[in-house]
Amino acid sequence: QVQLVESGGGLVQAGGSLRLSCVASGRTFSTYAMGWFRQDPGKEREFVARIRWNNGRTYYADSVKGRFTISRDNAKNTVYLQMNTLKPEDTAVYYCATTNRVLFTTTPGDYDCWGQGTQVTVSS
Repeated sequence: QVQLVESGGGLVQAGGSLRLSCVASGRTFSTYAMGWFRQDPGKEREFVARIRWNNGRTYYADSVKGRFTISRDNAKNTVYLQMNTLKPEDTAVYYCATTNRVLFTTTPGDYDCWGQGTQVTVSS
């Protein structure tokens, strides 16, 4: 089992930036990829970005492409999400998650371990 702890959320004005961190511990050697998701109350959990653990290949949702950057530090078992040019519609609880599946997926149900989430609020 992998344990994930997110941090870095907060309140920011539209146009501002935040950097989220996700520290992984436990059986991290079995992780194939890590992803960031977000969820607003009353809405389904939404894919944001994904990174493959071994080669760093990334993939983004269209809604964040060009504004958000996912990266990793293997030595620290940490994944980051740099969020720039934030918009009020980016407001949500952000979660990091791991998957052992080799097949590319952005479906939340295909991710096995989840953090507790960190709140991001963007004011207009």
